[in-house]
Amino acid sequence: MSRVKENNFAYIDGQNLNLGVKSMGWNLDFKKFRVYLKEKYKVSNAYYFVGLVQGNEKMYKMLQEFGYILLFKPTVFGDDNKPKGNIDADLVLHSAVDCCKNKFDKAVIVTSDGDFYSLVDYLYENNKLLVVISPNREKCSSLLRKSGKEKMRYLDKSKEKLRHKIKSTA
Repeated sequence: MSRVKENNFAYIDGQNLNLGVKSMGWNLDFKKFRVYLKEKYKVSNAYYFVGLVQGNEKMYKMLQEFGYILLFKPTVFGDDNKPKGNIDADLVLHSAVDCCKNKFDKAVIVTSDGDFYSLVDYLYENNKLLVVISPNREKCSSLLRKSGKEKMRYLDKSKEKLRHKIKSTA
């Protein structure tokens, strides 16, 4: 088996990652996840795409302290009055530009969203895809699974390593 190169970039769909692990009933320990990306996939830069929501400044600061590079998108409010960041185009553009400028050896894409099918397929066909990490196997788009081919990995298999243990208040 060949050794993983040292200059890999992760492109993380922040909302999809967070909601994906929560839908399985656990919380991701973001500090452990950043270490996991660095140690397992040699990720030097971990770009975390997220909608900018006032009041989340403490969380943003914490993510930056853990080593994530946050890329914000202004939010709009949906019919349910919840903020939506719609970061998909930003993640695709940023990763495609980095790929064209040959800034990384391989890309790690973190999402379950089928909207990233074309990006994953492009990276795969150009030998620039290291892995697609889906937060939740059950909610992962079948289209994304098809594009990721044998490069798909799921966080449910790493739950015990990466979860944040919730302290009981009882």
